[in-house]
Amino acid sequence: MDPEDIDIREIRILPGTKKNGEKEGYDNIVIVPGETISIVGPTGSGKSALINDIEMFARKDTVTGRTVLVNGAHPPEEYVRDPSKKPIASITQNTKCLADLPVSEFLEMHIKARKMGDVEDVALKTIELANEFVGEKISGDVKITGLSGGQTRALMIADAVVISNSPIILLDEVENAGIYKDKVIECVKRFRKAVVFVTHDPLISLMCDKRVVMSNGAVEKVIKPNGEEKSTLKEIMQTDRRIDIVREKIRSGESIADCWQLFGQAC
Repeated sequence: MDPEDIDIREIRILPGTKKNGEKEGYDNIVIVPGETISIVGPTGSGKSALINDIEMFARKDTVTGRTVLVNGAHPPEEYVRDPSKKPIASITQNTKCLADLPVSEFLEMHIKARKMGDVEDVALKTIELANEFVGEKISGDVKITGLSGGQTRALMIADAVVISNSPIILLDEVENAGIYKDKVIECVKRFRKAVVFVTHDPLISLMCDKRVVMSNGAVEKVIKPNGEEKSTLKEIMQTDRRIDIVREKIRSGESIADCWQLFGQAC
């Protein structure tokens, strides 16, 4: 079957082994369209190894021994070997664009390669979506190598959603690039994408549908929020918005003296 004909209903991660050789303590982890999952744990706990297993559709052929299934079966080989057919987009802090082209031309080149419809319209929609994720707007006539790290990551996320139309997006600690993470989560749910965040950000973790807790190279537990954390999430969201306001005031050269005095309320 042509990989493009496969409707991805779920990605299922089967357990591998811990560093001591014991089986990981979970039955399976299921990722479905429109769902957000955070992977949390201290540095060196195995977070990056887990998303690598997902990206490579592991078949007990990685150091973790995990297996990743698509719709209950091993995916086509093209998913692993052919980048144009891979249903997964991976965006990390180190994601860079080396093409010395204006943003619009870069996107239009990708759109044409994907044989999509109205090239200019799709490029404009991609830029508009990317601009939902960052404070400093992206212009189509700016060279892509001139974008900031946050703008580059925002553009790659928008590209994955609109142009690549990837059903699964892996985001590795992109919050450090200054992206509006709540906007990203709203977007992926709106477009029915499955998104996996590797994160140290408590807001992202609490906003996700599930969180996978890593420890010592293995999955320790999978937590599905039951509503008990709603009040905590609300407080963290309010604090995060206030920090965003302060950040923007600093960037624009404004004084934050009054803002800090009123930080317990609204800036």
